[in-house]
Amino acid sequence: MSESTVPLTALGSSGIQVSRLALGSWRTYERISRDQGVRVMRAARDAGINFLDDARYNDETGQAPLPTGYSEVVFGELFRAAGWRRDEVIVSNKLWWEFWPDQTPARELASSLGRMGLDHIDLIYSEVPPDGVGLEDAMEMITGLIRAGTARAWGTLNWTAEQMERAWQIAGREGVPGPTATQPPYSLAMAFALLDPSVTTVLFGATRPEQVVANVGALALADRLTPDERDRLAAIGVPR
Repeated sequence: MSESTVPLTALGSSGIQVSRLALGSWRTYERISRDQGVRVMRAARDAGINFLDDARYNDETGQAPLPTGYSEVVFGELFRAAGWRRDEVIVSNKLWWEFWPDQTPARELASSLGRMGLDHIDLIYSEVPPDGVGLEDAMEMITGLIRAGTARAWGTLNWTAEQMERAWQIAGREGVPGPTATQPPYSLAMAFALLDPSVTTVLFGATRPEQVVANVGALALADRLTPDERDRLAAIGVPR
């Protein structure tokens, strides 16, 4: 393994250390060969990336072996084939609430873990709870995953700032873990996003090992920007 180049940073107050770049998968690995997927994961590992993000998706083509969650099956297969040790990597996944109320968050995560071949994930991102589910009730179910040991921390996906603020208020009042991360969409270039002090890690996808190496280069680019260049970027709305 080559010398790591991607630094680690704290994931909020969770006590979890994550690399400043994270490798996403979602629908990536179904579009490339297994050997290519393994090479991509190994390139990420060799670069010092320890943060892998996955998400279940539903097959709408009828061609996948499973109608839902095949991306998680492939992720697990490649994860093991690439030689990752579970204790050296941070894995995140999503809680979609898609089949609520027939499927509770606990059952949804259990199904995902079964497809991935894991006994827990480190970070679960929750989509906005469905209509009829109050934020207090949603947080009781989400933090229940942490109490059960199937997740170590939780974050938000597509929540508003008001919902985030309410979540922290509830966490303080009830003495339960609050959200430690959020995953907003970034349309800015990776180096620019890395300049934002509120950004812990930047998520990217790759179908070739060379793309992993190129994305790691964004760290060096961000470091080379002068204060004047950062000010000019900030003036047009790019994070400092």
